[in-house]
Order: sequence, then structure tokens, then C-alpha cells
Amino acid sequence: MLKTLLPVDGSDNASKTVVDFIPLLDWYKERPALHLLNVQYPLDGNVSLFINQADIKQYHQEEGLKSLQSVRDLLDQQGIAYQYHILVGDPAEMIVRFASEKQFDQIVMGPRGKGGIQSLLLGSVTSKVMQLAQTPVLLVK
Repeated sequence: MLKTLLPVDGSDNASKTVVDFIPLLDWYKERPALHLLNVQYPLDGNVSLFINQADIKQYHQEEGLKSLQSVRDLLDQQGIAYQYHILVGDPAEMIVRFASEKQFDQIVMGPRGKGGIQSLLLGSVTSKVMQLAQTPVLLVK
């Protein structure tokens, strides 16, 4: 079965990507296994000196779930099965690493997310994933 990774950052653009990708599922001979991935940025500074690791991990999980909620609701309404994952690190690097380690067949992304710095045509995370990934990247507009 084809494994598809859908990075989701909680933005309207990420939700739109999933909405636009759902009709494309009919193009596949067999429906791919969908995996949602949210990557949280690590906390800045010396936060770990003042807050224990368990609390930091719980914070990242809660924020990740918030970012995934609208897409999860959408897929649930459509009756589409999925799994979700939450990681911490640089988004583009973690997407590429996760796709490689878990042997995904494709990464499906939108051209923009909610990143503050965007290049002229593509979001900075999307652009970096396209440069680094050995896994095929499908851009959905």
C-alpha cells in the first residue's frame, strides 16, 4: 500500500491542501495510507532549565494536536482513515527525515504554510523540503 505523508502546520493553507487532495485520492488504484505530520518548533532559550522535560513534551503534544485538529475533523467527516504524528525540530528537516525513516512513497504539501518568511513562489518549508527530500513531493494548489 502506498504511504503518503501530509505535513500540517495548522494554517488555512494546510487545510486547503488537504481539501484539494481528497478528490485526488480517487486517482490511486488503491487508496494510500495517509499520515498527518505536525512539527513543533523547539522552545527557545533556557526554558528546559525552568520547566521539566515531561511538561515540555506535553506542551508540544497539545500544540501539535491543536494544529492538526481542523484537518483531522475534515478527514473524520469524510470517513478517511489516517494516522497522525507530532515531532519537534526544524519543520523541513523533520519532514524529510521522517519521510525517509518511515519509507513514505510521497510527501503531499501545499505551496505555502504559515511560516513567517516566504520565498517569492513557495513557502520556505516547502522549498526546503523539495530541495532535501529523496521522497517524491507532490504540490497541491
